[in-house]
Amino acid sequence: MRILYNLLTWLLQIPVAAYWVVRAIGNRTYRRGFWQRFGIGYPNLSHSIWIHAVSVGEVQAAAPLVREVFKRFPGHPVLMTTVTPTGAAHVRALFGDAVTHSYIPFELPPAVRRFFRHVKPELALIMETEIWPNLYRGCGIREIPLVLVSARISPRSLQGYRRVLPLFRETLSHGIIIAAQSKADADRFRELGASSVRTWVIGNIKFDIALPPNLAGDGRQLRADMFGNRPVWVAASTHEDEEQQVLTAHAKLQEQFPDLLLILVPRHPERFGEVRRLLEQRQVRFASRTAADRCSPATSVFLLDTMGELPLFYAASDIAFVGGSLVPVGGHNLLEPAALGLPVVSGPNVFNAQEIADMFVEKGACEIVRNADELAGALARLLADPAAAAATGNRGRDIVESNRGSLRKLMGLLEPLISDA
Repeated sequence: MRILYNLLTWLLQIPVAAYWVVRAIGNRTYRRGFWQRFGIGYPNLSHSIWIHAVSVGEVQAAAPLVREVFKRFPGHPVLMTTVTPTGAAHVRALFGDAVTHSYIPFELPPAVRRFFRHVKPELALIMETEIWPNLYRGCGIREIPLVLVSARISPRSLQGYRRVLPLFRETLSHGIIIAAQSKADADRFRELGASSVRTWVIGNIKFDIALPPNLAGDGRQLRADMFGNRPVWVAASTHEDEEQQVLTAHAKLQEQFPDLLLILVPRHPERFGEVRRLLEQRQVRFASRTAADRCSPATSVFLLDTMGELPLFYAASDIAFVGGSLVPVGGHNLLEPAALGLPVVSGPNVFNAQEIADMFVEKGACEIVRNADELAGALARLLADPAAAAATGNRGRDIVESNRGSLRKLMGLLEPLISDA
């Protein structure tokens, strides 16, 4: 099975590499670290702690873990790898030079060997469920402890993994520790061959979100300076074909709330220009963060076209719509606005964090909408009833607070794996 997997990896590498080359031609962010994907150009590290997070959401979820690693293991350099350039940008925005960033290599055996030759990690931490058979085998044969953090497998994914069960079972045989989100996830990993004695239930470290202590106050000040007393809602982490629906809902809401302001936050920076052109085409009066525009009473939309400032603008808003959910992307982080006490609205496509979304809906902390009309209706109800909106936001904040503690359990698993802990 491994021979077949490697053969397919080599064959698929041609279109994958071509994709990255094409993206790099028009987008310089894809040129940075390009050769690292082939195992070339990695920094020389030793005794490092390697944390892999695919993109922005996983990087944000890993932030409390990274800060705890700094505190507990100060003698170990931290390497963070991502797949996407947006993930890389978020690593730099959160940690600056305190963390070394690289791109994860392609699953080619030579690239994997070169990666380990330079990086030499003492511990590997993979956020959620990224299964890389060659990288995992590389850890195993080098006796590098590997932990899947907040690991999860959906019932649907379980069926897919069963089709390649020998490869999956062999991949999990290299002493891997599973720190699962739930008992159901742990049981699914065991069914696929994970060791019972190395599979633990720690919960989801996303709930251990650490917001700056002055964030709420900074958000209120920003709001007073930029938006005055206007009602404000934020549409965060939006994707292609989603901004159209958000703007349609906003136009409908302004019929009832004429001074309502929308903060529009596209998920990917390479789409900032595209969204700006969309606003111009729809003849929407807007201001943008990068242009340092001031919002006048006639400004309808504020375009947040920077990275790393979303939490601050959550704190300056009344209601949050979390994107990637009106389109089949899978949704994004509901916990960040909830931790600030904002009522949350989401589309139905939340399969990236289905259990969290289900919990929020069940507790009355989130409303699910299917289109622009339903989005406008949900927001109108919240805007018209501030007391109900505050109660919804408080329920969400209570969910976050009552589910904290996963990070403490995780660190208890990690400390025996570090030589000088």
